[in-house]
Amino acid sequence: MPSIVLSIRPPSAQRLQEVFSRGFAVVAMLVWVALVALVALVPPAHAAMTSSEGTQLFANHCAGCHIHGGNVLRRGKTLKLAALERQGVASEAAIAAIAAAGVGQMGGYANVLGEDGVQAVAAWVWDQAQAGWPRS
Repeated sequence: MPSIVLSIRPPSAQRLQEVFSRGFAVVAMLVWVALVALVALVPPAHAAMTSSEGTQLFANHCAGCHIHGGNVLRRGKTLKLAALERQGVASEAAIAAIAAAGVGQMGGYANVLGEDGVQAVAAWVWDQAQAGWPRS
């Protein structure tokens, strides 16, 4: 009866490298897919603030001096559209810059509101200014 001899040889270095490369590519692809899914599912930070949050932040931090878009300290420096246009700050971006850094007697609120809060307040103020500051 013929005998069968099996020889077991260790894999060559080239074969090990091929197997490792394929395994690494699979793991890298899975990590990439997981990161893409995470980025797609997590909304950007600026999307976290809503109009109601802008309303609440304004009420908490701004309305003491700017009730209904007015100004209790300086009558001409209101948040009404005509005053904003007269002062050259009739845009959401300009309002955000003032809310963050301050201007004149008003100090900046960047540290208190954070970037998202500044943007939310500016968007809300700009909407109110364009709507004539309705008293609702």
